[in-house]
Amino acid sequence: MDLSSLFLIATAGIVSVGLAIYLISLFNRLYSLRNSAEATLGQIGVALKKRLDLITQLVESVRAYVKFEREIFEKIARLRSEMLKGRAEDLRDIERESRTVMNTVLAIAESYPDLKASSTVLNLMDAIRSVEDEIARQRYTYNNIVQEFNIMQDTFPSGLVARAMKLGKLEYLRFEEETQKRPSVEV
Repeated sequence: MDLSSLFLIATAGIVSVGLAIYLISLFNRLYSLRNSAEATLGQIGVALKKRLDLITQLVESVRAYVKFEREIFEKIARLRSEMLKGRAEDLRDIERESRTVMNTVLAIAESYPDLKASSTVLNLMDAIRSVEDEIARQRYTYNNIVQEFNIMQDTFPSGLVARAMKLGKLEYLRFEEETQKRPSVEV
């Protein structure tokens, strides 16, 4: 074997090892993004559960002033049980329904001046504002991760690696347009 053949074999080996390392890094990045998206969806679920807990506490506080229908408590219980699914489309539905319940309770609280002045109700409304901010932050983070993951699906060579791994695009977490505005929890 002459020196030029040895050099050619060494170069091919180095290129092959470099390509293998690159493909492995693409593989790892895709799985890292997918796992980050799943973890962030879980955090959104936790924040939505926290919202439901706060709504329950707010309902309990308002209940002393107003008779609530059992329907609200049943809806909250159903939403809590649906939290276990944790898929983007389920979270959209839970977010929409929990916002509707929350707006109903807040509207009732607004109609009672004594209730609006209650320190318990004020503290719960502050906590709800905080959870709303947390939901918005987590949704933003999730959608950024999904965007990066989906871009990797559409670009070369990461798209080839993703198809070989049978990874499909992730769905953005979009809440309905009218629910994109934060509910008013002013007192």
